[in-house]
Amino acid sequence: MSASTVTPAAPASADATIRRARRRSAALGVAAWVVGIGFCLPALWMLLTSFHAEADAATNPPSVAAALTLDGYRTFFGGGGGPTPWPPLVNSLGASFFSTVLVLLLALPAAYALSIRRVRKWTDVMFFFLSTKMLPVVAGLLPVYLFAKNAGLLDNIWLLVLLYTSMNLPIAVWMMQSFLADVPVSIIEAAQVDGARLPTVLRRVVAPVAGPGIAATALICFIFSWNELLFARVLTGVVAGTAPVHLTTFVTSQGLFLAQLCAASVVVSLPVLVAGYAAQDKLVQGLSLGAVK
Repeated sequence: MSASTVTPAAPASADATIRRARRRSAALGVAAWVVGIGFCLPALWMLLTSFHAEADAATNPPSVAAALTLDGYRTFFGGGGGPTPWPPLVNSLGASFFSTVLVLLLALPAAYALSIRRVRKWTDVMFFFLSTKMLPVVAGLLPVYLFAKNAGLLDNIWLLVLLYTSMNLPIAVWMMQSFLADVPVSIIEAAQVDGARLPTVLRRVVAPVAGPGIAATALICFIFSWNELLFARVLTGVVAGTAPVHLTTFVTSQGLFLAQLCAASVVVSLPVLVAGYAAQDKLVQGLSLGAVK
């Protein structure tokens, strides 16, 4: 009798648990969509404003249904007789690319020494790398400016390459140390038994295995270099000005040209978005490398 009364209740309880789990999952999905849209809303609003005329972009409250135009993009690319954006864009691309390459060349052997062939007191070395990021950037601005002035390196793109390399190197070493720690030591020892020296081991064994982590590190260093403004604003002028510095020219004593600024921001953001989209699979693999032991 007890069996006949308990048995039908078990499926009903299981169905109720499944329904609650589905409702909870649906609620979490809706919440995730709301949060995601909230994060993307400023970028979408910037994109919409870039297609508005200055008069419509400056209205309060903003005119969402205003007529669309490409005047902001024409002005940004020098269509109205303004300055051309190509030199700042090329400067940003060159400084970000070369500094990222230098960071990877320096960070890979350093991370190898701190993860696979660990040096003595390697934890102290890691803390030293981390401590270099604790200094506020503005605190080092005056010494760097005086050094650049005395060395004749003001308004020089190679000074930015060296600065971006030194700024991103600690982060790169920290990231790549965790990635290289998951490289099997057995394959490195097998390569060394076959006569491979350290440069060959790094290039043909370690780099392919830790490729996703290296790609993630490179992308993050590239983004940091591309977005840097403070040093580029103070240490450069006409020749070596970067894209973020060029964006500040749209805020003048005559006012804020909001539509043109949004158009310029969209164009300047495109290289980073394209690089992130092209390397998204490597980025996800690299950032999740070592998460599951």
